Amino acid sequence: MQLNEVTFAEATPIDGYGPGFFRVGGTVIKGAALVTESGARGWGGFDDSQPLLDLVGDIDVLFVGTGAEIAHIPASLRSALEAAGLGVETMSSPAACRTYNVLLSEGRRVAAAVLAV
Repeated sequence: MQLNEVTFAEATPIDGYGPGFFRVGGTVIKGAALVTESGARGWGGFDDSQPLLDLVGDIDVLFVGTGAEIAHIPASLRSALEAAGLGVETMSSPAACRTYNVLLSEGRRVAAAVLAV
């Protein structure tokens, strides 16, 4: 098996997470987080759709992390995001963090909106 070092160039990976927080680019964000190539900030959760819609044109896929376990996101949120042209993939927050980092390292246009575990 060949191992390759992952590089992110100028992009901001998710460094880690724990109970109630995410660490992104060395900065701790308590609670839910919205992470893009250029950085991260707090996110208000499923009722806070505008920051996600503001990503239209900048990303192709949004990974939505639903906490420790996978769950459905509200149908109205999914409909609004898909109507705006965003691909939406729902998964647990740990899986969303890993998937975001892998695709980010490949230079893909992705973001992650993740609820804390």
